Amino acid sequence: MSQYYEAVGRRKESTARVRLADGSGKFLVNEKEGPAYFTRMGDLADILRAFATVGQEPMKYDVTVKVMGGGPTGQTEAVRLGLSRALVLINADWTSALRKSGLLTRDARVKERKKPGLKKARKAPTYTKR
Repeated sequence: MSQYYEAVGRRKESTARVRLADGSGKFLVNEKEGPAYFTRMGDLADILRAFATVGQEPMKYDVTVKVMGGGPTGQTEAVRLGLSRALVLINADWTSALRKSGLLTRDARVKERKKPGLKKARKAPTYTKR
C-alpha cells in the first residue's frame, strides 16, 4: 500500500480513520473483514453507497478502516463519512454528487447532557402534590 488517501469521519462518539488505495477490493475494519465487523443488515451497503454515488466499483479499491468509540450506528455513519471524504481526495469532481446524496454532511447530533435536578437530559422526577 504505497499511495493512499486518508480521511476521518465522525458521528456521535465514533471516530473512523479511512484509508483508500488502489487494489483488489479488500475491505478491512479493525483488522476484520467488512461483513464480519458490520453484521447488521444494510450497514455495509449503506457504507458502500458512496462508491455507487460516484459510479465507481468498490472492487477497484482497498479500504482499511480504524474505527473506535460509539455503537454500531455511529460507527457505520462515521465510516461512511470518512469513505466519502477519501473519495473526494481522489477526485474533487465527485464532491457535488456526494453532497447531493448527503454523504459529505457531518451529522452533528450528539447525546444531550444530563441537567441537575432531572433524571436524564429532560426527564423530570414525578410531580407529587402531597
